[in-house]
Amino acid sequence: MFCLFIASFAVSAEEIHINGQTGNDSNPGSLTQPIRTLNEAARRVNVNYTKEAATLLLAAGVYDLTQTALFMNPKFTANERLTIKAEIMPDDANWTPQQMPIIAAMIPMVLSPFGDEMAKGIEIETSHVTIGGLRFVGEPAYYYIDGKHARCYYPIWREGKSLDDLLVTQCMFTGNHDVAPVRVAVIANGNGLVLDHDVFYNCENSVVFWDGDGGKSTGNAMKYCLVYGNNYSGVWTTDGTAEDFDFHHNIISSGHIAWIRDNEKQHYSGHDAIFTANEFIAGFGNDKNGTSGLAGSSDLLKAKNIRTEGKIEIEKDQSKRNYLQLKEGSFGQDLKAGLFKN
Repeated sequence: MFCLFIASFAVSAEEIHINGQTGNDSNPGSLTQPIRTLNEAARRVNVNYTKEAATLLLAAGVYDLTQTALFMNPKFTANERLTIKAEIMPDDANWTPQQMPIIAAMIPMVLSPFGDEMAKGIEIETSHVTIGGLRFVGEPAYYYIDGKHARCYYPIWREGKSLDDLLVTQCMFTGNHDVAPVRVAVIANGNGLVLDHDVFYNCENSVVFWDGDGGKSTGNAMKYCLVYGNNYSGVWTTDGTAEDFDFHHNIISSGHIAWIRDNEKQHYSGHDAIFTANEFIAGFGNDKNGTSGLAGSSDLLKAKNIRTEGKIEIEKDQSKRNYLQLKEGSFGQDLKAGLFKN
């Protein structure tokens, strides 16, 4: 009876297994009978209002995302989270880059307020969410519509300004400049957006920390991330990004502008980072002409141990565990930026 009493207080949890090759969306979602699509997983999560955590486990393979996977159940808490993650994470002993679930967007575009066509991959409209161990790739469509307006893909999107606590960890975002690149890998209103041990390779922009209720977004962080080859910005903080933004142990290299902010009034602290081989270290965005003015880094960061010299080398051998990360023994390894926490 004592054991039954203790068990009655145990935290329950929903667990859904997803396998893009062997799954079927009519299955129960167990390990032996997985479902097939992330969209079906989202549907099940959204209709389950039992107060419990939910964990979605994706097997290795390619997932064709044909419509936005929208998560909007408001039931989650800091202790009972929604977790969307790979079955095998980068720190597991038997992990290889080929074990990383790939989210390949095939989503129909819709017209944005700016006249561009846009598609959202995973849309998170609830608080207390973790996304881990996934690889996102750009849309297989031509980038420009008419030479002016673009087709834009946003793998992870959050609209709600009152939302909090979105952790994106050990994920990889890879763009393709020849077709439709990743416009912004992670873009989120609200508070508590944390990027931890992520890799952004040839994306147009890696992250935009957007606005929160009352005009300020607090509790945001970017740490142990590798940004390489962005063709616009490595990190973008908007008017709403509060100065408590936590930035450290990041590498931003070989891109256009390392850091964009919306005006010269914003000042942030950062430490133990590398900004190297970028066309510009810092700049301003979203001015009235829609252009990006340029500024030095001295008025941007209260910086400690920020290096601007040195060559970042990326491993291109697909057989290597550190594929699309820093080459073994190369410059910058001391920061431990990249997918691996251990």
